[in-house]
Amino acid sequence: MAELLFFSGTMDCGKSTLALQMDHNHKARGRRGVLFTSHDRAGASMVSSRLGLQVPAVEVFPELDFWVELTLRQTMGARIDYLICDEAQFYTTEQIDQLARVVDEMDIDVFSFGITSDFRTRLFPASQRLIELADRVQVLQVEALCWCGRRATHNARTVDDVMVVEGDQMVVGDVEQSADQDAAPVDVPVRRGESEQGTTATGSTGRQSGVGYETLCRRHHMRRQTSRTSPSLYSNEVPLPFEQRANDGSVHLQGAGPGTA
Repeated sequence: MAELLFFSGTMDCGKSTLALQMDHNHKARGRRGVLFTSHDRAGASMVSSRLGLQVPAVEVFPELDFWVELTLRQTMGARIDYLICDEAQFYTTEQIDQLARVVDEMDIDVFSFGITSDFRTRLFPASQRLIELADRVQVLQVEALCWCGRRATHNARTVDDVMVVEGDQMVVGDVEQSADQDAAPVDVPVRRGESEQGTTATGSTGRQSGVGYETLCRRHHMRRQTSRTSPSLYSNEVPLPFEQRANDGSVHLQGAGPGTA
């Protein structure tokens, strides 16, 4: 019996990697499926993981109707046993309803993958609809980590290294890999110019300057402390004020008395 499954998690927890692995496993057993995605980091019509894997897919635009798409494919003789739907948080709520209908009336398994909530800790509309309709919701076991080492549960947006909690729900930026200033950024598959209600705002579709993303635990998300702004992250890097004596080569703390070791 077909099912609608929703695999959720924060950024960097391996959703796309799992999507590609599931596609491989089902194909290895003779099943045939179709991959869908929306605004992947590798560009249009592609499912990619941060491990470097890339597989062609069908780009999901707002006007795409899953029921019509699959009906046309089956009419042309295609056999479809399952769907892989990556970046499902960017789908419309109507498309989620269509996927549920595909499961119930076409008996096709749908495996969807996506982020649950945005940088304001508010549910993406499509993710909310998936939670409402899915037969099962599974949180990925590979945990993204906050800079403090705890499990990351929230996605944070930064503008010029300062965490923000207001703005459009979808904005292009970079994922902060660590506190290392030399760390190379990775593209985030999110859209600029679209508000929470889904209306298009004025502006180009390129990355917005100074915008970044980071996964945080709830404590530090509530405190708005990122790896760039938390002083505790660098407290152990401050060197002690040692000075070396010229005569015997020994060292002692500056300002300490003669009897101090």
